[in-house]
Amino acid sequence: MEGKAMNKLTRKRGSAMRLMAVLLAAVMVATACGSDSGGDAAPVATTAAPDATETTAAPTTATPTTEAPTTTATPTTTTEAPPVGPAQGGDASVGLEAEAVGLRPWEDACSSPCYNMLAAVFDKLFEQYADGSYGPFLAESISSNDDFSVWTMNLRPGVLFHDGTELTAQTIADMFVVQQTGAQSAGIIGSSKLVSVEATGDLEVTYTLSGTNAVFTANLSRAQIGMVFAPSTGADEDALAAAANAPIGTGPFMVDNRDVDNKTVMVRNPNYWMSDSFGTQLPYLDSVTFHPIPDEGTRLSSLASGTVTAMQSLRQASIRDARNTDGLWLFEHQGNNAGGGMFNVTIAPYDDTRVRRGLMHMNNQDAVIEALGGKGISTGATQFFAPDSPFYSQAVADAYPAFDVAAGVALVTEYINDPARSDGRAVGENIEVELSCPPDPTLIAGMQVIQAIMESTGLVDVNMSNFDQATHIGMAVGGADGTFIGTHHMHCWRWGSEDDPAAGMLSGFGDPSNLAVGALNFSNWYNEEAYGYLVEASLTDDVPTRAALYEKFGLIMNDENPIWFSGGTATVIATAEGLGGLDSWEMPDGEAGIGHPAAEGRWAQAYWAAE
Repeated sequence: MEGKAMNKLTRKRGSAMRLMAVLLAAVMVATACGSDSGGDAAPVATTAAPDATETTAAPTTATPTTEAPTTTATPTTTTEAPPVGPAQGGDASVGLEAEAVGLRPWEDACSSPCYNMLAAVFDKLFEQYADGSYGPFLAESISSNDDFSVWTMNLRPGVLFHDGTELTAQTIADMFVVQQTGAQSAGIIGSSKLVSVEATGDLEVTYTLSGTNAVFTANLSRAQIGMVFAPSTGADEDALAAAANAPIGTGPFMVDNRDVDNKTVMVRNPNYWMSDSFGTQLPYLDSVTFHPIPDEGTRLSSLASGTVTAMQSLRQASIRDARNTDGLWLFEHQGNNAGGGMFNVTIAPYDDTRVRRGLMHMNNQDAVIEALGGKGISTGATQFFAPDSPFYSQAVADAYPAFDVAAGVALVTEYINDPARSDGRAVGENIEVELSCPPDPTLIAGMQVIQAIMESTGLVDVNMSNFDQATHIGMAVGGADGTFIGTHHMHCWRWGSEDDPAAGMLSGFGDPSNLAVGALNFSNWYNEEAYGYLVEASLTDDVPTRAALYEKFGLIMNDENPIWFSGGTATVIATAEGLGGLDSWEMPDGEAGIGHPAAEGRWAQAYWAAE
């Protein structure tokens, strides 16, 4: 059955499925509430341009005119490919909702703004087609043995790193040594069952797993083990530290200057390996500069004024406001990603299902979405899959605790009157809840809706806390004692992505006491039966079989309630009129790529259209 996995999982025409996944670790750290994500505590003071952030004009080189994309909240291609290829030239400056804590995909926690930066520096071994299936990117092909436990991959020839060294199979094997101890990659390695990576030829790599993993290719499309970096960047402590700000990849851009919390300037890689369908070497742009601008209003104002030429956002209110701003092109998307939060089930009273379910019954999703600015843009979520996903389950949707204050009151009352209540308070005494989100006005407004309902019952005392995004993430990632249990309570978070479910759910719901499989389990909820269904789903590439298993998992999760949802996350990359290509980028074989889910742009194929 040589080549079986390639035909079923990575070829666009092989399987009719659109593979979706829970977003974890690097993806789930796009912390959010409702359908929003967090920002840094210190807002940008003014809309004036920071150092070297002058207005970026369209290049003078003639390129074909591209019509402005239609405003839409669905992942559809909105900009038609031009009849001739775009020309090289011009610069872009992108306002991001947060700074990246580092640029090491194997080590640093990452979210949507960070992924925009990583994708400019690093190439992935595999990427997704427009239909969500997987195809080779830096890889040229892949095949598996009969039981999907050994995978043989061939790399593209002639690919160079930014420092001029050549990509070989030994590079991938050397990367694995670094990844095995990476804070982000180690959990993915464990959950994917990967045990060894060998160079079995100059460009041939053999991955050996401890057991069957029919969707292993999906892991090679994720940043943690799929982005290719020069192994020397993790060779020792000094090199590891330096790589956080000066990474070496094979990607379309090279880091020229990194001024943390101000700007990161990336310039064209003159030796980039990929050309477009018309033979033009990529990238099109001369440079792309990323600016962290945590405040949503300031970021949009900066785009409207020309201080930056693009911005990303995962906030419905920003989409609403951008739609009403002249002179912008909007690249919108709404897929599996959903906002909401989680309970740290190791901390009382959230260790009791009655409390978790009772509090979820007090979540008025429609009111929260409206407070977030998402009325008419987002709808309530009940699971990790959108209704158009092949893995969506109506049974799981029906099992999700609906807004029902009376039902919530009954459950919380039962807990507070239980002499054995876990929080150590007296019988009849209110429970105390700490509800935490990053300090964005729309997030705060959404959480105030939930707070008001909880407190109106007379049973719940709510403490609202707000931390900058990095701190908010860190509270869930691990404690000061070095454990991965976290110090969070009822914590805003964002869930879901367009990746294959197995790529994220295995590492996101493994036993948190076993760091090899559970380091990315931020809620710390572990159910052996439920996890078994996730493992079983990784043993086959048959979509109906997998969908039935994910339904079983979802039913248990919606019974034990470690995760709560508000609404689907609508995302946008807004650009100055004329800066396009974000929804029409191509894979190396010329087929359409997945576009810009979660406001993550592939800037290698962004270009300025002719005036």
